[in-house]
Amino acid sequence: MAFPRKFLILLTSTTLFFNNCKPANKIKSSGNVNTSKDGIAITKDTLNTNAVPANSIPLKNMFGINAYEWNFLQDPANPNLKSHIYESNMAIIKAFSSVRHYMNWNKLENTKGNYTYNPTNNGSWDYDLIYTRCKQDGIMVLADLKNCPTWLANTYPTDVQDNENVPAPYGLSKSLPSSYADQARTAFQFAARYGYNAAVNKALVKVDSRPRWANDQPNVVKIGMGLIKYIECDNERDKWWKSTATQQTPEEYAANLSAFYDGDKGKLGNNAGVKIADPGMQVVIGGLATCDVNWVKRIVAWCAKNRGYKANGNVNLCFDVINYHYYNNDGDILTHAKPSTGVAPELSMAGSIADTFVKYAHTLPQHPEVWVTETGYDINQGSYQKAIAIGSKSAMDTQGDWILRTSLLYIRHGIKRVFFYQLLDDTPNAEVQYATSGVAENTKRRPAADFVLQTNTLMGCYTYKATINAEPLVDKYVSGTKSMYVLTIPDQTGRTGIYTIKLGTAKANIYTLKAGANVALKTQVATTAGKLAVKVSETPTFVEPVTP
Repeated sequence: MAFPRKFLILLTSTTLFFNNCKPANKIKSSGNVNTSKDGIAITKDTLNTNAVPANSIPLKNMFGINAYEWNFLQDPANPNLKSHIYESNMAIIKAFSSVRHYMNWNKLENTKGNYTYNPTNNGSWDYDLIYTRCKQDGIMVLADLKNCPTWLANTYPTDVQDNENVPAPYGLSKSLPSSYADQARTAFQFAARYGYNAAVNKALVKVDSRPRWANDQPNVVKIGMGLIKYIECDNERDKWWKSTATQQTPEEYAANLSAFYDGDKGKLGNNAGVKIADPGMQVVIGGLATCDVNWVKRIVAWCAKNRGYKANGNVNLCFDVINYHYYNNDGDILTHAKPSTGVAPELSMAGSIADTFVKYAHTLPQHPEVWVTETGYDINQGSYQKAIAIGSKSAMDTQGDWILRTSLLYIRHGIKRVFFYQLLDDTPNAEVQYATSGVAENTKRRPAADFVLQTNTLMGCYTYKATINAEPLVDKYVSGTKSMYVLTIPDQTGRTGIYTIKLGTAKANIYTLKAGANVALKTQVATTAGKLAVKVSETPTFVEPVTP
């Protein structure tokens, strides 16, 4: 987490649309207005005229978390025991539907050509156990193969050695896919082991089976374990804040991706590239820190020029999923102006940036999904990425509100997955940005994880249908014949108000989030002629029509 890592743009109003989608049918305003305790008018039964269409993915896909192998395996009371799942942490992780595993290449290939997984020669971690347990618990894993192993970093001059250098030995052209053959071979080995292709040539799969000491558990070859479907090619290769040794242009990264994806269409041999090992494994672009869709456009242009076209006329792309990072604050990503504070997601440019990526993705025949694999807030008030105290709410409470509302915002805008940074604080009590972004501490959930758990339990399988009101925000979700409404005031001043919702049922359930609880508080109430007046605040409230 080097400074200055990510900067965002403050938006003064919320825009709820895809530029390439037709608006939903308008619902006429009732003309009714309520006033909040702060004297601010809240209109009822009005619809943002640019409301987006339904997002077919379940809400639970908006609840991913970034984590490391030690979050799964290391008990602070017994740090040397790494062969068992640390159940206290696992209980927190299970609040989330997916994990982005920050996986350093050095763990897999501590010495060149020697691959280890269970245990890793670097750190003695058991990846087999982590991934098996995640699949058992229904948690999707995005494996992020990132950073250079020590042996590769050491090829660089001493004064520019950095494990975040471009993943090619020093002196090789960053523009040639062949320069990234080492990484492509590691990707092949990983995909062969953890992917779903049980027919991969076992003779090509290698592990370092040499014991490191007496009674050391040896690594053994395994293929087609069926544990990993998604793999990410490195992380933030557009590192504008670091040395040129760590940076790639879009074209250079495209060459890197081409090697990683399929060994540059097989040119690097039968043991290089994810798709060579498992054609079904999905390759995710390394999260872009600049949030610039032109990066993706230039990758596609490189593919058209260097990888050509398939028989169906489509560009032969070297990625399956578009991915970027965005942290809501008052900085400016376009000018790299330093921010001073985090802001509520609806007051940031999160929605408009999502629209640019989603709109472009829909112009591609493959219609790749768009993910956001890093976003979040610090709780330390010295960080420029901090969540703030609002009224009686602490910064930690606000972090909970804003993280949940980030998920709700992104599903409105067509993003298919979101991963929050991160499970635990990197450096507790530090003022450095991203050091206190944890959604839990020790073995206790913070409100952010509480709210994710409660929402996921309540309606994780529901899909977004429409936004039927913009101020306050009223989103409708459906699951089969069931429906749920999520109501939020999109502000950061402590505003509250009353919204009257038309349900058409005699009764309704109101669900209220509560810090420290496992489930949301449920209250059943009677409606008046099918209508219900609901108190709305900056913490989302859930309303469920009760059908006979």
